Amino acid sequence: MKKAGLDLSHQDSTVRPQDDLYRHFNGGWLKTAVIPADRATDGAFITLRIQSEARVREIIESASGSDEATKISNIYASFMAAAAVNAKGCSPISGELAEVDSITSLKDFTSTLSKLEARGLSGIFGTFIYADMKDASTNIMYLQQGGISLPDEAYYREEKYAEIRTAYVAHVAKMFELAGVANGQELAAKVMALETSLASHHWDQVKDRDATLTYNKMTRAEVKALMTSFDWELYLADGEIPAIVLDSVIVQQPSYFEGLNSILASFDLEAWKAWMKWHIISGAAPYLSDELVTENFAFFGKTLSGTPELRERWKRAVSMIEGSLGEAVGKVYVQKHFPAEAKARMEALVANLIEAYRISINELAWMSPDTKVKALEKLGKFRPKIGYPDKWRDYSALQTTPDDLYGNVGRVIKFQRDHELSKIGKPVDRDEWHMAPQTVNAYYNPVMNEIVFPAAILQPPFFGLDHDDAVNYGGIGAVIGHEIGHGFDDQGSKYDGDGALNNWWTDADRAAFEERTKALIAQ
Repeated sequence: MKKAGLDLSHQDSTVRPQDDLYRHFNGGWLKTAVIPADRATDGAFITLRIQSEARVREIIESASGSDEATKISNIYASFMAAAAVNAKGCSPISGELAEVDSITSLKDFTSTLSKLEARGLSGIFGTFIYADMKDASTNIMYLQQGGISLPDEAYYREEKYAEIRTAYVAHVAKMFELAGVANGQELAAKVMALETSLASHHWDQVKDRDATLTYNKMTRAEVKALMTSFDWELYLADGEIPAIVLDSVIVQQPSYFEGLNSILASFDLEAWKAWMKWHIISGAAPYLSDELVTENFAFFGKTLSGTPELRERWKRAVSMIEGSLGEAVGKVYVQKHFPAEAKARMEALVANLIEAYRISINELAWMSPDTKVKALEKLGKFRPKIGYPDKWRDYSALQTTPDDLYGNVGRVIKFQRDHELSKIGKPVDRDEWHMAPQTVNAYYNPVMNEIVFPAAILQPPFFGLDHDDAVNYGGIGAVIGHEIGHGFDDQGSKYDGDGALNNWWTDADRAAFEERTKALIAQ
């Protein structure tokens, strides 16, 4: 027999539902809830994430009997060996910092940049392999703006972020000091000036999320013409990136690369060396001694995110394993916490929500029959992924050791990078997942036209195998509807049922849709 599954303990009976429905049901929780000290927010998602984190810890600490279990145990042991990590101090990155010291020209910088990116350095631009947004069957390389450490370009120019900018420069200087790099204050000022210059060419968040504007397909010759100051062939060769990737690429923010080209044309050797050293130190900080971890958190955790306390070491170790061997852990998580019956019930819920959308689309008075046909065609091609992938990631090529944390980080990065580069020239794998089963989240992928619900979000209070249907529709049903809705929002609606960036709207219907969205924006 199904139980209700509805928790009424957080109600506030002093608030009438007709006056404020949200506070009527959640007012008690709002009055008593305390945000965990190592979190910036709290809520049902956070509660589930804490539960999943504890379950994953148990899986990790009891892992044995397989090659994957050994890899998991090795990474966890290397992270938890605090005394050994502290004893090494900054020595794990001393070789990389020395490489920067040897740079004497833009050519040297380009070569070193590419080599260090292969080990995890956040570069002057981002690269990734993904499905072509206008041909979702083909993998292609994307180039995107980069080079900055603050969340986005607004942090470098808006007055409301002035205090954060001041704190950032002080933080960079302190990190240089802790890493044993001389003249930290001077170098921090150079870093800030250079990142501010890079940020001035960044697209803002509104423009950057526009799927049409960020699709700019270019040939090798066109990319080279965009950045004449940059030696692309050297960059590819020294980073061991197949040269073929540049034959056809998608440049997401062309004007950024034009601006970057102008900055490189007047190459400031000392500023760029300071920038590179800073990004090495900052990227490595979570895996170095406690003093660097603490200072790194003081800025990025407290100042920037408002989180009062650094997460316990075991929690940070769990996070690293989630990002390294997520599906290896997920395989065990599913066996322990996600029965086949839950997947079957969730499939029925998703099918019913899709049917509700079909009815809703058919009843739209403002949408023409031609656009409705296309909308229903797209809806009919939605591909739900529930719980876990049908095929698990192969981790056999990943090497780990129990006593080398920073080395493990580098080996994981290389493993993941090799995996991405192996996609070049191959068809898109539509069975691949971009979240592990133990992740408390869900997503819509417009290029695959898929909605994905990992096992860990399919837990109470969102979903319960023995819960009443009404409770599941009120919980996970809202999440399902939200993700389906992304397929028809301002950006998702630009993709067709096959995942291609292809306008399937009549001009009149698109205008009517955008007019209606203005009412929501105004709220």
